[in-house]
Amino acid sequence: MEDNKLFNEFPPVSTEKWEEVINKDLKGADYEKKLVWRTIEGFKVKPYYRAEDLEGLEYLDSNPGQIPYTRGKHASDNVWDVRQDIHVEDPVEANRVALDAVRRGATSLGLCMRKVNNVDEMTTLFNGIYISAISVNFMCSEDYLQTLKLYVEYAQRQGVDTKELEGSCNFDMFRYALKNGKFHRGEEGDLDMAKQLVDYAAEHLPKFRVLTVNGNLLHNAGSNIVQELGFSLAAANELVARLSERGCKMERAARNILMNFGIGSTYFMEMAKIRAARLLWSKIVEQYKPECDCAYKLFINATTSEWNQSLYDPYVNMLRSTTEAMSACIAGADSISVLPFDNAYKEADDFGYRIARNQQLLLKEESYLDKIADPAAGSYYIENLTDQIAKGAWEHFVKVEEMGGYCKALREGYVQDEVEKTAQQRDLDIATRKTTILGTNQYPNLLEKMGEKVENGKCCCCCEKGDEVRTLKPYRGAEPFEHLRLATEKSAKRPRVFLLTYGNLAMRKARAGFATNFFGVAGYEIIDNPGFATPEEGAKAALESGADIVVLCSSDDEYTELTKPVCDMLKGKVNTLVLAGFPKEMVETYKGYGIDEFIHVKTNVLDCLTNFQHKFEIL
Repeated sequence: MEDNKLFNEFPPVSTEKWEEVINKDLKGADYEKKLVWRTIEGFKVKPYYRAEDLEGLEYLDSNPGQIPYTRGKHASDNVWDVRQDIHVEDPVEANRVALDAVRRGATSLGLCMRKVNNVDEMTTLFNGIYISAISVNFMCSEDYLQTLKLYVEYAQRQGVDTKELEGSCNFDMFRYALKNGKFHRGEEGDLDMAKQLVDYAAEHLPKFRVLTVNGNLLHNAGSNIVQELGFSLAAANELVARLSERGCKMERAARNILMNFGIGSTYFMEMAKIRAARLLWSKIVEQYKPECDCAYKLFINATTSEWNQSLYDPYVNMLRSTTEAMSACIAGADSISVLPFDNAYKEADDFGYRIARNQQLLLKEESYLDKIADPAAGSYYIENLTDQIAKGAWEHFVKVEEMGGYCKALREGYVQDEVEKTAQQRDLDIATRKTTILGTNQYPNLLEKMGEKVENGKCCCCCEKGDEVRTLKPYRGAEPFEHLRLATEKSAKRPRVFLLTYGNLAMRKARAGFATNFFGVAGYEIIDNPGFATPEEGAKAALESGADIVVLCSSDDEYTELTKPVCDMLKGKVNTLVLAGFPKEMVETYKGYGIDEFIHVKTNVLDCLTNFQHKFEIL
């Protein structure tokens, strides 16, 4: 039969030809600056990729369901558990929430109860829930071994075969150390407890994973993707190596590890991170020469980002967590936890839980993303990102191993230093609005009031702190801007900003919009205007408004005729005169007229507004 391939009549187009056309369209603009994205991880992302960019990637020859599992652990589908994490201490209320979750589509429960005292409380907790049909994950127990024993006792009373039960324990000695400054039982004591949990699970709960590595702690402390991945793999490897020294079979230790990653809003890179995690884990496990392939199958839970969540305009959190969950499911995560959209300021309620759960159900029931193995297959872009992230994370992993392992790296502060350096850069990007947090540092809802909605006393760790390990503090990137606006809400005086618009319609509207966003993120009252015919008319209206801040909004050329007359009329009569823009050659002249501040795209908005808050005695 004749081989008639689609588009055979069209000649191939070389990369050089593409580049030639692109450079022509750029009309002399810098290719690197205009089209190449420089990630915070330190590598460059090109504007397009071709098959030649994937040359040499050996793992591309594997299929889904095959080692190294880069393409996922399932050969014919992409199923994942819809996990709902329930932060409720009372067993009766926890049961009510859990039962509702299971009835409405959750297939995995995360239960955060510090202590279950006896089997009767365990019975209350699971009343009406078929534990053999779901995955049960104990998240913050004071004594995980005791909790597991009570769970096994409860299951046996129900006539359930415990060897078929699925679930996990959030036992993470490294997370505890990073949050509390010390190991719970000492480093060796925690490792002994890990060994006891693994041995107990092997006998009674062989399908449980009783050791967790919470990479999401690093994510929520401001780390970048390669740091979270590299350090998480180093932590997992430390567990395998140290438990092997205690007589635990490598395969048993490895298959008991659950990796909990935070998932941010860099959509494709988060997909690549999870794929790279499975690739690198296979590379690590291979060195132990395991007797069972089960050691290669890393179990990954993905939790949507807390770092990305905002207090103001909180419904945007729904959009953020939807894209995050989509990244995780396309990448083949084993289970996904979507945080309630209002998690930043209140304890979860039924509405928040329902929306979080339904976000995943939509991805399953309406988008069918669970039906196809490796939905990202064939993307030159994602495969290239997977390779770059794997290489970057491997460098961090090797560095930790050269230092003597993850525990030593924590004690020496290497992990903390690296994460904090990245967090500082991310904070600067938010402060200068290089990174946009919608509704917080850009495009605020000027009428929104959130202070009265913030619930105090949200769950926090009250353990005694130590100085054995330097701690890492999870936070949200939006917090500094929220602090400014909450202070304005609480203040007896809300500063008024008058926009003195003049001249060229397009420029005055653009700069008025910029100024509105600029001062709006601090919660200031904005007085906009359609434009004034003369500088004197605008200055007179500004005085009559009683504004604290007057912002001149015009074009650079027209500032030469606007600034001096306005300053002559307003200097000393209003608190602050601001000019929107930065006409470099005239800045000193305008300062001489009386302009106090210039606001523009390169301004550190956070620092500038903080100074205003101090000036008005709001902070």
